[in-house]
Amino acid sequence: MVSRVQSVAFVGVEARPVTVECALTPGLPAFNLVGLPDKAVSEARERVRAALTAIGLGLPPQRITMNLSPADLPKAGSHFDLPIALALMTALGVVPPEEAAGYVALGELALDGSLRPVQGALPAALAAAGGGQGLICPAGCGPEAAWVGACEVLAAPGLVDLINHFAGRAPLGAPEPGPVIEIEGQPDLLDVKGQETARRAIEVAAAGGHHLLMVGEPGSGKSMLARRIPSILPPLSPAEALEVATIRSLAAESAGQPGAMSRVRPFRDPHHTASRAALVGGGTQAKPGEISLAHRGVLFLDELPEFDPRVLESLRQPLETGEILVSRANAHVTYPARFLLAAAMNPCRCGYLTDAGRACSRAPRCGSAYTAKISGPLLDRFDIRLEVPPVTPAVLALPSHGEGSAKVGARVAEARGAQVERANGHGPACNAELEGAALDRAAEPDAPGLALLQAAAERYRYSARGYHRVLRLARTIADLDGAVAVGRVHVAEAVSYRRMPG
Repeated sequence: MVSRVQSVAFVGVEARPVTVECALTPGLPAFNLVGLPDKAVSEARERVRAALTAIGLGLPPQRITMNLSPADLPKAGSHFDLPIALALMTALGVVPPEEAAGYVALGELALDGSLRPVQGALPAALAAAGGGQGLICPAGCGPEAAWVGACEVLAAPGLVDLINHFAGRAPLGAPEPGPVIEIEGQPDLLDVKGQETARRAIEVAAAGGHHLLMVGEPGSGKSMLARRIPSILPPLSPAEALEVATIRSLAAESAGQPGAMSRVRPFRDPHHTASRAALVGGGTQAKPGEISLAHRGVLFLDELPEFDPRVLESLRQPLETGEILVSRANAHVTYPARFLLAAAMNPCRCGYLTDAGRACSRAPRCGSAYTAKISGPLLDRFDIRLEVPPVTPAVLALPSHGEGSAKVGARVAEARGAQVERANGHGPACNAELEGAALDRAAEPDAPGLALLQAAAERYRYSARGYHRVLRLARTIADLDGAVAVGRVHVAEAVSYRRMPG
């Protein structure tokens, strides 16, 4: 007799079905595990053996063969412990086969038979619900999996609890979903003094999802401004929050509390020494990188020219497509990567190119050499290029009189609402993602605006990408103004943001 229990293997954000088959056959006692298991899966034999012994179940004096099907799909992670143990208990008659048949199982076993939380409970629950099945997981994963309302979740503290549930002695209750984390405690734009042009620029960037590059002296407030972008972005929608939570679950990153669902948009700021695999994803198991963890949020790259040029060039494709394909010898996975890129840099290595009193002896050549570290194709992908001048002591001494994040965020939310209404479910609901016919319909400027755009394109020699990015930017500025059509004033402001400072 062959017993079967369903589980999943994670390939990118997708949870692919895996059938764990157990066969007990005559022969010398052995415990064989086949089906392309990695080291963590192979070691499950010892954890399962010890856990079953701890609850009073010894392995039979037979040949045990475990097959993880499909056999050509690599299996990785300790979450296969529970389905392997469950398949063995089903083969031994401890758990009725019909009881376990309607569930997908995942979880790591401790040596005493208890279950430890594992990553991927949320995508596993989504996959189980899609197949009309329930989910068996550790109790620590229950609040996360419970967010998938269409899936019956059995969150068991240990193997004994699972056995008692199937025997009807002590049924397991349905776990409650984790808490919802709303937007609170974020840095506020009220903290920013002066910098009116920069404040306007980040408002436009947030309203349309446009990439932003800030250039200025050290201490001029570039990082401070970037860290306040999430405070003016609208909260994640339920669908977006589920997307973000799925990526976090696969990356073993929590939202602060077990099973919590955060509506706060991600903000990631990797150090400039980050490797290409850390930024775009990769490694032996092709894990998601910073750009995927920033999905639907903000990726902030401070000191942009200090990043490895090869790392920066790897951003070009995901900036256009909103996803990243990670190819390895044993894996080809796709992760979502739709983020707002905010970058900051000094005008030169010493940082004081524009200050004759403090500039180094190599000025102005040091500025062009420093800026040249950023390739033209990457610069072309920034919709907004902004000079951030230093704030004078006189301005710093004054009380802040600018608008706070709540007021600016309301305008941003209204502009994004207009974009959603205009899309009407047909195409992207964010101006930065518009292309083709959708861009032509939404952002066609009036005659004076078109004439200005064509003149600017000739003078500044816009690429086709740059031309369309100005159109998207003008459409966002019009949305912030509540205008139906894109006018000359909107195009003029958009053109002013495309010039490279310096």
